[in-house]
Amino acid sequence: MRTLTSASGEEETVTVRRSESADAEGIDKLISPSTEAVFGRVNVIHLLEKANLAVTLANEKDEILAHASFFDHPVGDLVDPANWQPFLQKLSNTHKCTPFNTLFLHLFVAQLNFATGSVKEIIRAVFNAIAELEYICLVTPHISDLEPALTEMFEPLQRLTDPDPPCLALICHRYNNCPRLHIRQARVEDHDDVLYIFKEQTKLPPLMEQPYFLAQLIEVQNEKHHSAVCEIDGVVVGFISVTADIDLKQLHSSFELSEFNDLYKVQETKHDEPAATTDGREEGEELGAVQTSTSQQEEPQSTGAGVFPKKPNVFCIQFFFIRKDYEMRSVDFIPYLIKHFPELDFCMITAPTLSPEIPLLQSFLRVPPRADRQLLHELYIFKPSGLGSMEVRPAKAADQLAVSDLVKGLRLNECLLQDLDHFYKTRRDLGGVPLQAFVAQVNSQIVGILIIRDEQDIEYIRAHYNIENFIYFSHHRHEEHAQIRHFVLKPSFQHFTKHLFKEVLRLAHRSCLYHRIYPPYHSQENSCVHHLHFVLNCAVPVRPRCQIIYPLEELGINAPARRLTEEQAPFALSLISRKLTMEPKVTVNARIVVVGASDTGLSFLEVLCFCPHLRFNNLTLISTHGFPGDYNHEDIGFLSTSHAYSSRDLAQLPLHSCINVVTGKMVGINRKAKHILVSGFGKVPYDHLILCTGLQYQVPCPTGVDLSQPVTNSQLQAQTSPRRYTGPVPSNLFTLNDLHDCLTARLWLCANFVELDDNAVVYGNSIDVYTTVETLLSLGVQGSRIHLVHPPPDPGVPCFSDSTVEKAVAAVMEKAEVKVHHNCLLAQMNNGENPDPLTLVSFTTDAEPLHLQCGVFINLSNKGVDYDAFKSINKSFLVFDGRLVINATFHTSDSAIYGAGPLTKFSRCYHTDEWSHANFNSKEVGQELAAILLPLFDPTLEPPAEPLPELDRLVPLYKQARIQGGKLPGGYNYLHVTKPCATNLTGPSVKYLQDRGITTGRVETGNYFCLHLDSNELVETLTCFSLKPLPVSNYLSLFGKHQQLLGQLLTRYHQGLIHDLYSFFRQRWCLAIYHDRFSDFEQELLQITSTNLKDNESRQDKMDNDNNSDVLPEKDTLKDAESRAALRSSAVKYLIYNRNLLPMFACPGQLWHK
Repeated sequence: MRTLTSASGEEETVTVRRSESADAEGIDKLISPSTEAVFGRVNVIHLLEKANLAVTLANEKDEILAHASFFDHPVGDLVDPANWQPFLQKLSNTHKCTPFNTLFLHLFVAQLNFATGSVKEIIRAVFNAIAELEYICLVTPHISDLEPALTEMFEPLQRLTDPDPPCLALICHRYNNCPRLHIRQARVEDHDDVLYIFKEQTKLPPLMEQPYFLAQLIEVQNEKHHSAVCEIDGVVVGFISVTADIDLKQLHSSFELSEFNDLYKVQETKHDEPAATTDGREEGEELGAVQTSTSQQEEPQSTGAGVFPKKPNVFCIQFFFIRKDYEMRSVDFIPYLIKHFPELDFCMITAPTLSPEIPLLQSFLRVPPRADRQLLHELYIFKPSGLGSMEVRPAKAADQLAVSDLVKGLRLNECLLQDLDHFYKTRRDLGGVPLQAFVAQVNSQIVGILIIRDEQDIEYIRAHYNIENFIYFSHHRHEEHAQIRHFVLKPSFQHFTKHLFKEVLRLAHRSCLYHRIYPPYHSQENSCVHHLHFVLNCAVPVRPRCQIIYPLEELGINAPARRLTEEQAPFALSLISRKLTMEPKVTVNARIVVVGASDTGLSFLEVLCFCPHLRFNNLTLISTHGFPGDYNHEDIGFLSTSHAYSSRDLAQLPLHSCINVVTGKMVGINRKAKHILVSGFGKVPYDHLILCTGLQYQVPCPTGVDLSQPVTNSQLQAQTSPRRYTGPVPSNLFTLNDLHDCLTARLWLCANFVELDDNAVVYGNSIDVYTTVETLLSLGVQGSRIHLVHPPPDPGVPCFSDSTVEKAVAAVMEKAEVKVHHNCLLAQMNNGENPDPLTLVSFTTDAEPLHLQCGVFINLSNKGVDYDAFKSINKSFLVFDGRLVINATFHTSDSAIYGAGPLTKFSRCYHTDEWSHANFNSKEVGQELAAILLPLFDPTLEPPAEPLPELDRLVPLYKQARIQGGKLPGGYNYLHVTKPCATNLTGPSVKYLQDRGITTGRVETGNYFCLHLDSNELVETLTCFSLKPLPVSNYLSLFGKHQQLLGQLLTRYHQGLIHDLYSFFRQRWCLAIYHDRFSDFEQELLQITSTNLKDNESRQDKMDNDNNSDVLPEKDTLKDAESRAALRSSAVKYLIYNRNLLPMFACPGQLWHK
């Protein structure tokens, strides 16, 4: 914050920040006739939408004092935005103004008293924020007198000719407002100033024990060791120390450096030239410290011509710190250092993984560590040749050879060269879609290429992805949207990526670029993108939208356009717009490791990956069978679903491109060294460990009881306790826990069982046994070959909450001749002999033992914590009490380890054994976990406040519905949605009040639909049992809605007007409720009604005080009319704005059309 003083002496504490769309009204109020005389008529929303940089100056009350918008081209239609540079060079001697270092002022407004101070503050902030910026120009066709504040900052351009058309042309120089830091060699007398700055950096580790370490570092400078300081007006504000003595062997073992020639420089020398070697020195602990040695690390390699010693080709920043006010100008050090080491081609620095990324590192390329290395630091490399500027221009035929060399060896480079060839010949791809190609040059060398094409599916993208979270769609013409086809940029120039995109948007006359990432199992991937993270560092990930499932035949011509409802191959979408090209991202290098690809873990990762202003470099997912989105799993069957993540959902998320996936099981946790051990992989280091493995079905362990003696379950359960199976697992015994297990079982069954006559034994008590039976029936297995064996059920855990459904499923299985056995405990496999292959299974029951011939045994029983996970948790001395013990904020007994999902339970100090994460929607639990961790990394979020002492013993309760679904025997589609409820430890199950239940249809006819309302008449339970496919996403939208919102549902049902809920919820009026933005509309209506309610209450108080109740009815009627008008207006706006997906609703303007 800074303090501004007005001409009248008034003071305001101000903040310079990026403008937001909410600022538009305040900015518009500041526009005066003199403003329009210089900048022309301005649409503020459009200006904010298209500006490369928009800056607002606000006071402590967030009142707008001033605003400025900057573009990469002059004001208005004075000149084509793609050709302003020749125009400006013809107009004036401004050859130094380039697209790389120049911005144009398109609007400046300010409160009159603060105009002079405001423009100075904004210009200073802009130069400070954009390191490469040298000039801000004001070039406008509107010739008028400038406001005094602008006259003081801008000077006229020295004209060579009179412009045609005439224009106003002025310029503002960096050196007059925010000069670059003065860098000089450090002297011993700088020690006290440097030490003072160092102590200000409280997050840095303490200095070495030597009190004069910095003084010695400054004093012992030579050609290999150098220290420098930066000054402002003679005052030291920063310090840097570099060295050319580096131990590259350690770096090679930890990082892949082949792209940088292993940081060596090869020189040809004579045979008799010796190589010197000396001792090494210890690794440093400070920011930027790496292990160095006093030798030049020469490694001679003999050839026929002579000896070629490999010499280090890099210098290292050992120490760097600078005052917070000047850290955005840290890059000013780099040219000075390059001059000191002119013969070296690379500069490197290391940074602790847990430290925030400093602005200096934004010019460096992060080098990922090798997968098997445990490092506490990140390595960054900068190539001095990338210090200049980048020129972007349209590709020419003469560039073809250089581009071929650039993309040589890259994946899908043939597709790039093919499209480039089509661009040269026809300017279109094979499908006839227009193409544009641009190359990036540094020092006349082509270092990058970007090929874009018209976005043909922009309406589909708008309907299926939330791009309107980032842009005002109506302010972008259709031809301004383009798709990134190919992108290649040399790694050494990655810091120019944003400039490359900014220039392509300008030269191509575009405003938005989209990049699609298809899943591995789809063949649509034909874009050559290298490197992908260069694009993702500049783009924002766009969330997919929940889609309405339309009754298209019933809607007829009132259905949405076909191009919106036809399914395309799913893809993850990223967006780059003009206003994002200068938007910085916060890089997070903290190593966050998630164990378990459960709904909770995926939801947690989803939230982190969709943070638009954060870029997580070290997200790791540990999963037994890899990433679940790597293959299509829509028709695999066997297990029920929570409808959290389908294969299409996962394909639309950027998880795969943002996380590292390690395939294996966690078998150990080393809390002291902060790493976990993964089977088949090794050690995975972490800074924050998230345990969310969930619960798994375990291989059943036979009781081993002697069945030659009469024994029942009651006798057996009193004698034995549960045991873990440790013997060999039979090859035809399948324990199904995830999609990989299901796919393996399905392939085995098709190859080895379906065509035979053996029996299939399905063992378990959950809904999964019924979905598995249906899968077996669908594969062609006769019902008479299937034995469904139920072990004794757990108390208070019914398989189906609706007894009607349970009876219907039992009847269907009886009709299909599936044999069902109740209360059976597995006693023996193959009579206790070698269990592989499994041919006979024996069970104890409440009466005589049960013996079954077995061709395949599908186990869905004994759900609990995986043994390897339990052993890892227990041996690391984390508190385990049947489940991993956590507190209300997900913390375990180790502050760096978090737990979430059904794996966990709350500590006994909360006295809530009936509540755990298993009682809630796992996806919501993962989102709440992310909300707890994000303040650790996101500077825009305040850390959560400490709870009050009386609230510290309360567990959080979540609100989203628990969902269960699947295909049951007989081909019935089942969906059950219910509110979270406590585990019923002892009492009977909850009975719903009959007058709150709404039921239509019958299970026998396959159209059963049951709703239950709570005491507030909100939908709290929904059960569907249908032979027809269910529009699941539509029905999920009903949860929590009031029955009046659902067309007076309860009243109409009791009046006998609703006979089929399926038909009722297919009516056109319901479609607005299924829209993904309906909840926002609801909140708006609630706000309107609550405001009117408060107004009515205040009016009533006033009337009571005045004793004038005679006029109350009249004013109430007037107010009611106003309320209805406000509600009606809000509804119309909602329907008009979302008309592309809700065309079945007539809007007021349409009523006049015939």
